[in-house]
Amino acid sequence: MAELKKRIAILFGGRSAEHDVSRASAANVLRSLDPERYDATPIGIARDGRWIVADVGNDAGAGGTALVIPDDGPQLALLPGGHGRALAFGGAADAPRELPAFDVVFPVLHGPNGEDGTVQGALELSDVAYVGSRVMGSAAAMDKDVAKRLMRDAGLPIVPYVAMSAATPIAYDEAAAAVGAHEVFVKPANMGSSVGVSRARNAAEFEACCKLAFRFDSKILVERGLAPIREVECSVLEDAAGQIRASQLGEIVPSDKHGFYSYDAKYLDADGALLQVPANVPEALADRIRALAIETFGVLGCEGMARIDFFLHGEQAYVNEANTLPGFTNISMYPRLWEASGLPQSELMDVLIGHALERQRRLRALAFDRDQAS
Repeated sequence: MAELKKRIAILFGGRSAEHDVSRASAANVLRSLDPERYDATPIGIARDGRWIVADVGNDAGAGGTALVIPDDGPQLALLPGGHGRALAFGGAADAPRELPAFDVVFPVLHGPNGEDGTVQGALELSDVAYVGSRVMGSAAAMDKDVAKRLMRDAGLPIVPYVAMSAATPIAYDEAAAAVGAHEVFVKPANMGSSVGVSRARNAAEFEACCKLAFRFDSKILVERGLAPIREVECSVLEDAAGQIRASQLGEIVPSDKHGFYSYDAKYLDADGALLQVPANVPEALADRIRALAIETFGVLGCEGMARIDFFLHGEQAYVNEANTLPGFTNISMYPRLWEASGLPQSELMDVLIGHALERQRRLRALAFDRDQAS
């Protein structure tokens, strides 16, 4: 008897500034799922927070670059404790209707309200398997201040930084003294894709940088600027047996006109950066970075997958951040690094989904054992 297809819900869109990146990532995930093994349903999260059932046959399903969230599509609600059961209502339907239960939810979301533990908490309450880190790992990695504190306490190398809020501002001179450099980078604490990140070399630039970063978060970070610097990334993957491995390294080489790997260089300028895979890094240093990536994965409580980003200053590697739901666009490093490491994206999907299913099985067994023990 043929094995029944697993029903996969692909969550994409979201309320963060990375909404459009998520739509592009989800299209690639959809195309990478083996239709002989998986029955996929895209669920778009609109900018106003509604969960809307999208159409697999839209532009992205036919080879387009991004999934579309229909304005008039039926809204979806996962049932608490429902093991993946969901109701669809509105749209063309006259009354709410129950959809076949999802086996796994694949969140393809970036930034706040998606990568920070909020959606993961909703999926935990729904008692459904899902891809990626759980609530704690997602939240800890998303908040750059919290993540850097955990990494620093674990002895991992990080770039000197200071955090501040609008209620407790820090002057440029004070920030520069705290991080030990006059050139600093200012960034929102809870944002990805280099959104809101800018560079300051004097008090006037610093004020403008802080104003930009505060548009995206109530807490911002000021980091020491390193020069010269290289940006290297490593993909980490956990399988169903709990084995954790690190990929080859990739390097981001921004063009001179951007100066660093900004949002524009990543997504708006086709010539904004060169993605070099594998990175031109000596073997011993590459091995050390891969070991640091796996250690960072564990320190932050990540599960399933993460892309760990590093700064290289000479032979010194610094952990920059961990992305628990990395991009899956056609130029994104996470799947590209696994491709270069011998794992095609379709097989990568199998590993991620297999990990989600096995973790859920173990969690349900733990809950059963607690009931029996009481």
